[in-house]
Amino acid sequence: MKTKYIVSIIVIAIAVVIIMLMAGDASSYVTFKEAKELSTKGFKKSIHVVGQLTRSEEGNIVGIEESPDKLSFKFQMVDENGFIQQVYHSNPIPTDFAKSEQVVIIGSYNNENFIAEKILLKCPSKYQEEADLSAGI
Repeated sequence: MKTKYIVSIIVIAIAVVIIMLMAGDASSYVTFKEAKELSTKGFKKSIHVVGQLTRSEEGNIVGIEESPDKLSFKFQMVDENGFIQQVYHSNPIPTDFAKSEQVVIIGSYNNENFIAEKILLKCPSKYQEEADLSAGI
């Protein structure tokens, strides 16, 4: 009977340790200003910033510059406070990057430059247009 209790306590302890380790890797979304502040305070983990690509008055995306070898690129992104930041990414431009409604970048600051390790895209729903059309009926 006692061995069952000891084994269950050990299993629970291991589960608690795993949960604590995974929670340490979790990150919430911040603005570029908050990301910069975290960076200057010595925060070494990846930072999540959510925003949109910069667009012209006509709605065209501006500020994307692909490297000559097409293996990396940089772009401008506007966070939820309206701050525009140049972002560098060391991988090719993702498919449907220009169609994205919202962009989440995961990375860190290197001096004044934000270096994105990962880019997550929120693309428009294929059902959105159908819903808009049916609303007018």
